[in-house]
Amino acid sequence: MEITEVRIFPVDEQNLRAYVRIVIDDCIEIRDLRIIRGPKEHFVDMPYRIGRDRQRLQIVLMTSTDARNMLEERVLAEYEKITGESLTRRKLS
Repeated sequence: MEITEVRIFPVDEQNLRAYVRIVIDDCIEIRDLRIIRGPKEHFVDMPYRIGRDRQRLQIVLMTSTDARNMLEERVLAEYEKITGESLTRRKLS
């Protein structure tokens, strides 16, 4: 899996830092990722919808920690590049 494009749309709404669109292998586009400022670090929140029981239902799931870390590193690095803001990253193990 290769992330071939990352588009960042900065916002400043409480803990929401940006919306993100990525393209994987030049053929799969995923929209509505979000960069979130958590209590100790920043992370990428995957797209979700709210179900009938008001639960968050993930639309896109990362099935491996390595893939999740790679995605977060790439997205957060692109955010830092376009905003000049340095982010504290989380590391999943």
